[in-house]
Amino acid sequence: MKRVSIVAAAVLVTAALATPAQALPSSAVTSGRSATESESEFLVLYAEGADPTAARNAIEAAGGTIVKENGAIGLATVTSRDAGFAAALAGNGLIEGVARDRVIGAVPKTRPARPSEALRRAIAERAVEKEGHRDRRHLPHRPGKPRDLAEPLAELQWDMKQIDATATGAHRVEQGDRRVLVGVIDTGIDGSHPDIAPNFSRELSRNFTVDIPYDANGEEVDGPCEAEPDRSCTDPADVDENDHGTHVAATIAAPINGLGIAGVAPKVTLVNLRVGQDSGYFFLQPVVDALTYAADIGVDVVNMSFYIDPWQFNCTDNPADSPEERAEQATVIKAAQRALDYAHRRGVTLISSQGNDGFDLTKENIDRGSPNFASVPGLEPRTRTVPPSCQVMPTEGNHVISVSSTGISRRKSYYSSYGNGSVDVAAPGGDAYDTPTGDLDRTRTILAAYPKALAEERGELNPDGTPNVPTVVRDCDAKGTCAYYQYLQGTSMAAPHAAGVAALIVSRYGKPDRHRGGLTLDPDTVERIMKSTATKIACPPGGSYTYTRRVPQQDGSVNTVVTTHTCEGTAARNGFYGSGLVNALNAVRAHR
Repeated sequence: MKRVSIVAAAVLVTAALATPAQALPSSAVTSGRSATESESEFLVLYAEGADPTAARNAIEAAGGTIVKENGAIGLATVTSRDAGFAAALAGNGLIEGVARDRVIGAVPKTRPARPSEALRRAIAERAVEKEGHRDRRHLPHRPGKPRDLAEPLAELQWDMKQIDATATGAHRVEQGDRRVLVGVIDTGIDGSHPDIAPNFSRELSRNFTVDIPYDANGEEVDGPCEAEPDRSCTDPADVDENDHGTHVAATIAAPINGLGIAGVAPKVTLVNLRVGQDSGYFFLQPVVDALTYAADIGVDVVNMSFYIDPWQFNCTDNPADSPEERAEQATVIKAAQRALDYAHRRGVTLISSQGNDGFDLTKENIDRGSPNFASVPGLEPRTRTVPPSCQVMPTEGNHVISVSSTGISRRKSYYSSYGNGSVDVAAPGGDAYDTPTGDLDRTRTILAAYPKALAEERGELNPDGTPNVPTVVRDCDAKGTCAYYQYLQGTSMAAPHAAGVAALIVSRYGKPDRHRGGLTLDPDTVERIMKSTATKIACPPGGSYTYTRRVPQQDGSVNTVVTTHTCEGTAARNGFYGSGLVNALNAVRAHR
């Protein structure tokens, strides 16, 4: 998970997202348009059952202009120059909630040189995934390919061995069905990556975001649109300028093609549902649009390795927040849940990462990163105490299978959030400190696909194309095709293992969908099979586990960090592992 989470901007809603009677004319929105400095953006959630035309009229009467609408759940992106816009809609029976949204890429006259607090926070949170990235120790040389391993780098995929998603395990029984669609709701997928391209659907993939150059404080978010080849703020639906989504996609469905790695379900089809900004934010409107689009085109499984910004915890009754902030967070919860419900009703199995903060989500926590995006000048994250009633979305939404992370020893990863009743299942997400001494070993994280363009941009390749950092691996096949892979860790890496298992379950037990084509299987059935076939793991002896990490510092010293997490529950279901560690082989051998 984000920094393990991310946010987005305004794009025209396709016919799949809104019925013709509700769809706005194409002239209603210009993708990537600049907003004036006096213009604010809001998300307006219509009341359940409200007449859309009447709701639009109410918005216009309050001084708002609709630039985007998701007719499937009744959520509109609205701009207004009227400072009293939100107040004017308060108490209107047609409107259930109003939340201030991000800016639409307004470029201020002056910009401060220092990075914003939100950006520093994002960098710090991403450090969980990137920890040890500049460690100069070398990976072992690639040994000869054993006969029982289908792919050249399979010996480095301890994660697949942990859940029996191997050539001698689940792949002997079921490798997936191309009619099964897995939507990756993330920062994008590099559709040209040689170990993704065979399973990638450009036709179905969509980008629901527009790059945001600067925030309301004038600090860089995604950077100037002029940096894009076509000077547009909208990226194609087959690129990933962050690296997160590509890694997730390969874990799910890298094909068996004699190159690099294999995913959990190497024959299913990947659909890029991009909602994440290049900078790593995930905003509400793009997430909602991606979920409803996925439901409408017949996607079977979606992976959501993020939380919805700008609030990590969404609280409706927290005294630490103003009434306006509580109303905004309530709108996020309601709108996201409507989209999750919509997708679930239409056969989408929903998988989400648990989070990288090491929080027990069933207890009181300290949120130091919300709101993490400056939608108005001067806004900065603050520290607030959040009760367990506050929700991390989509992770804690209804119908969502939430996934915690394990390391190579099967212990819960040091960073993984947890909680009895919060975690549904566990899956390998890596733990660089899951070593006998507590010293960092990057090879104990997860290896998956990495866009070559990013490796080049970041200076990680030599002139001859070989990696110059030990966290990047190159593999070339007999035809001379080369691909790149990198080591990352996080619950973002755990969730796609579970999503791959879900895709295998649909492939194995799904029935032909007479209405939309492909296969279909009720999401509740998928969840039941996944949980019932998971490997049960009890809480550690004594109920708690103490993590001792020897963290390398830039000056060459080592800082010892000690944390303790308490596990509650039984062997059948507990706060570290939920119903157990997913197992691909058991899942495809299950009897419904």
